[in-house]
Amino acid sequence: MTGTLSGKAAIVGIGATEFSKESGRSELQLSVEAVRAALADCGLTAADVDGLTTFTMDTSSEIAVARELGVPELRFFSRINYGGGAACGTVQQAAMAVATGVADVVVAYRGFNERSESRFGQFSVAAATQVNTNGLDNAWSYPMGLGTPAATVAMQARRYMHEYGATSADFGAVAVADRRHAATNPNAFFYGKPITLEDHQASRMIVDPLHLLDCCQESDGAVALVIVSAERARDLAKPPAYITAAAQGSGRDQFVMTSYYRDDIGIPEMGVVGRELWKQSGLVPDDMPMAILYDHFTPYVLMQLEELGFCGRGEAPDFVKGGAIEIGGRLPLNTHGGQLGEGYIHGMNGIAEGVRQIRGASVNPVSDAHHVLVTAGTGVPTSGLILGAS
Repeated sequence: MTGTLSGKAAIVGIGATEFSKESGRSELQLSVEAVRAALADCGLTAADVDGLTTFTMDTSSEIAVARELGVPELRFFSRINYGGGAACGTVQQAAMAVATGVADVVVAYRGFNERSESRFGQFSVAAATQVNTNGLDNAWSYPMGLGTPAATVAMQARRYMHEYGATSADFGAVAVADRRHAATNPNAFFYGKPITLEDHQASRMIVDPLHLLDCCQESDGAVALVIVSAERARDLAKPPAYITAAAQGSGRDQFVMTSYYRDDIGIPEMGVVGRELWKQSGLVPDDMPMAILYDHFTPYVLMQLEELGFCGRGEAPDFVKGGAIEIGGRLPLNTHGGQLGEGYIHGMNGIAEGVRQIRGASVNPVSDAHHVLVTAGTGVPTSGLILGAS
């Protein structure tokens, strides 16, 4: 392993609330519940925690979470920008902190009432009026009506279809796989509710070419992850998932969800992440028995497969055919059901599933899951992880 961070930190605890459409409690309460569950999972307590990481979008400050938990002191805290692109970045920050001795026990958390409170899927004036350059970027398109995540992705999805001959049914293969996996996951919102490709095609159009079943859920809930050094991980309650590689990436001429002005119509920011992950780990795509790919919208899953090197440009529609990304296929994806099937917690629930696979504790186990690739949000500056059993 060539990366200096490789194998020096591990995720040792995972915790979550239920995933619902109306939690009935505050976002702070959700986050605290998830952190308590993650600490209990690995046998640590709030008194052991000295670091917290989260998203810039999270409404629960580190000091508020620390107060509610009873954390005595914080030596480290950080926040990562760019929405869902931050997910794996929070773990990277935590890993760097514990690997260098800046902190001993860091918890990454994300909690929100995205369905019952602030619905991400609706048009948001606030996104274009932020007093920062993200707001300035959005201000170019939001006044023209391009103001929902689905609308911004639909533009790129249509271009991908034009360039490579992809069809709506190719996108639907991702939704079918996710929902098949969610159907056997008791913690998934769509537990017991698989879909067929015919169901996908019949679902109502949201923004052409995206059907309802191409779009992730709006969820209430929280997820937390406990990160410690590799040395400390060996003595805790559950098998650790070692951080074999961790990376962030932004591409040329990057915007927030509207990078339409560059020659590369793909998502080159994920290519940056992928190259760094392979470099740090010394692994290649063929070494991956499975992956957790951020699935807020199905077209981006196909584009990620290409950017990460699992197939060539324009080849993902053929790659996903015939159950190739379902359990038993050549590259099972999103074995928890993904954000389309389990819950949309900005990708943090995908990292938790990666840990379960390494532990052998997933409800949809993949044989010999010695390494798991996990990615964060696409269309924005993003991040990724490779988790390993050793």
